[in-house]
Amino acid sequence: MSEETTHFGFKTVRREEKAAKVADVFHSVAAKYDLMNDLMSAGIHRLWKRVTIEFAGARQGQTVLDIAGGTGDLTAKFSRLVGADGAVILADINASMLQVGRDKLTDNGLVGNIHYLQADAQYLPLPDHSVDLITIAFGLRNVTDKALALASMQRVLKPGGKLLVLEFSKPSNPLLAKVYDGYSFSLLPKLGQLIAGDADSYQYLAESIRMHPDQETLKAMMADAGFERCDYQNMTGGIVALHRGVKPA
Repeated sequence: MSEETTHFGFKTVRREEKAAKVADVFHSVAAKYDLMNDLMSAGIHRLWKRVTIEFAGARQGQTVLDIAGGTGDLTAKFSRLVGADGAVILADINASMLQVGRDKLTDNGLVGNIHYLQADAQYLPLPDHSVDLITIAFGLRNVTDKALALASMQRVLKPGGKLLVLEFSKPSNPLLAKVYDGYSFSLLPKLGQLIAGDADSYQYLAESIRMHPDQETLKAMMADAGFERCDYQNMTGGIVALHRGVKPA
């Protein structure tokens, strides 16, 4: 793959084309995103996110940046944890996802300390050293230049600030990996067609998971971006991994 191209699922596309293609996927799936998450994971995504919240250790008065925050599951939790003196920035590159998240959080009465930002993770429009904690859940694999995004996150974190990346990863058990592949490429697109009327977007989502760096590769990328104490926690047999890193104090 040349410097001018990247992957969109299993396809090779020009780098400047990927963002628009990913945007089309999430414009298509936004309205059914929460329902599909519950169906695709049998509700286990809520446990994965709960573990992320626990490892984040957000405290009263902190500023949290929830990148690719989508429909606001993590933002809602962080809003309560940081309190009236803190702030949560729900950032997403996709306007449709951001609107669904804003509507859901507003309907749930979460309005006082949440800010909304349409932003590209590669070029975060925030000052240096301005946030205490960053999470990105199931979003990094859709970013064109992951190294650039990690560097952007490192820049806006305060010294001693923490990054948590929750993402689909590589199952450690070969049998589980085989079963997971069968589910991802056979059932997932059919479920997407049945519920969201869109098989192609869910085919892309399955392919994007396979193209994402494995656990050790992503850990090394975070270290290369300047994070310290990088490690990860496998969940559900490595189907999902939570990576953690700290900006040097």
